[in-house]
Amino acid sequence: MFQYFLIYKPFNMLSQFSREGDHQTLADLGFTFAKDIYPVGRLDADSEGLLLLTNDNFLKTKLLEPRNRHTRTYYVQVEGEVTDEACRQLSAGVSISINGKQYKTLPAEIAKIAEPELPERNPPIRFRKNIPTSWLSVTLREGKNRQVRRMTAAVGFPTLRLVRWSIGKISLADKKINFPNPGDVWEVTPKEAKLFYERTI
Repeated sequence: MFQYFLIYKPFNMLSQFSREGDHQTLADLGFTFAKDIYPVGRLDADSEGLLLLTNDNFLKTKLLEPRNRHTRTYYVQVEGEVTDEACRQLSAGVSISINGKQYKTLPAEIAKIAEPELPERNPPIRFRKNIPTSWLSVTLREGKNRQVRRMTAAVGFPTLRLVRWSIGKISLADKKINFPNPGDVWEVTPKEAKLFYERTI
C-alpha cells in the first residue's frame, strides 16, 4: 500500500534517516515511518520547508526525472535591496559553478515579494543593522546542487534564508496543512492520495 507524507523540514536537519555527524535527521521528527518510506529529492541542511516522503517509486521517478521539469517554488530572503535588474537576470538564467564547471540555469519565475508569514527559524538568521534584506519567490524547473543560493550569489544578493514553499501544485498554503511548524508531519490519507498524485504529476 502506497503512503505519502509531507513534512516541514526544519533548519539544520538532513533530508535522510541515516546519521551523519551531529546533524539531526528525519529520524528525529518523532514520527514512525515504515521502513520503505524515503524522501523524494532533498533539501540541504541549511534549507527549510516542504519535503515529500513516499514508497511510491513511480511518483518518485516522475518528480526526480529532469526532463519532466516539474516546478518547485522557494521563498528566499537575500541580503540587500534586490534590484529589478537582478530579478531580470535570474529570470533569464545565470551562470553558476557546479562541480567546477560553468552551468547556465534554465529560465525561472522570479518575483519580489513582501516578507511571507513563516515559522520562526531556530536559530534565527543574524541581522546586520545597516544592511537591509528582501524576499523573492523563486520557481525552478530543475534542481542543481544548492542552485538557488548559487543563483542569488551570482547576481550579488547572497541568500540568508531559504524555504521550499511548494512542489508542483502542493504547497504549504494547502488547507490540510494550516500554518506549518518546523518538524510537522502530515499524512495524505488513502482517499486523498489519488488527488495528491493527480495534482502533482
